[in-house]
Amino acid sequence: MGWIAAIIVGALIGWIAEKVMKSDMGLLMNIVIGIIGSSLGRWVFGDLLGIGSAHSAGSLNASGLLFGVLGASLLIFILRFFKIMKS
Repeated sequence: MGWIAAIIVGALIGWIAEKVMKSDMGLLMNIVIGIIGSSLGRWVFGDLLGIGSAHSAGSLNASGLLFGVLGASLLIFILRFFKIMKS
């Protein structure tokens, strides 16, 4: 059940980040961006910057979604910077 929840929340986070960054991706890419972006958000905002609520990134609550979307948006920005993903 944990994997199913991760896929659903990852898809939601990826979709929101896609809209924020004005990108055009499919469902599978939204899931991947959402899951990896949530991990990136937790690491950058929680571990590096020390924001306590960022450790909930990727969970289905307000701070989890916020830091998950921030991490996923950061991931999209990085992928665009290195020209791995188009706008």
